[in-house]
Amino acid sequence: MSRPAQATVRPPQGSLQTMLCRLSRLAESTLNLLMVLALVAMIALVFTNVVLRYGFNSGISISVELSRFLFAWVIFLGTVVGLMRHEHLRVTTLSDRLPQKLQGLLQRLVTLAMLGCCLMLIKGSYAQTRLNWSDLSPISGIPVGVFYLAALVAGVLMALILILRLLMPFSLQPISHHQEIAP
Repeated sequence: MSRPAQATVRPPQGSLQTMLCRLSRLAESTLNLLMVLALVAMIALVFTNVVLRYGFNSGISISVELSRFLFAWVIFLGTVVGLMRHEHLRVTTLSDRLPQKLQGLLQRLVTLAMLGCCLMLIKGSYAQTRLNWSDLSPISGIPVGVFYLAALVAGVLMALILILRLLMPFSLQPISHHQEIAP
């Protein structure tokens, strides 16, 4: 299910679309950097722990908890980046056969359904974050709510992206990797 290349019109300099595209690229770069740093930290912690455990019969007790927290954050930040890039799973067998106007309506309905799911994610993860914030993990002492905070942050970011897609018609269409908006 590959993405077809979308033909978009180059927006005028200084337009809202250009500003939002630049902001989107900055946000995506920031999220990618955070995910890379978290993955590097996870790899370093787990590798060091394995070497210490099998080579020296000791280990870093905090590495298991930190790796688990970082893994949750990488997953949820990755879902935000996937949504930004329009790379989430979709089946277009029916929608591709519909007239263009109905495709636009269907895209808006799907976006509304996704927004509803994000709002449920926000509500549930907020409740879990508050409920578990005072519980400390046994080894590291980090609040367990940090684990659920990843879902809350991702839910809020995805909801903002989806609201933008509903308000700005151009944002419903993915921009192909071959197209660039002039700086």
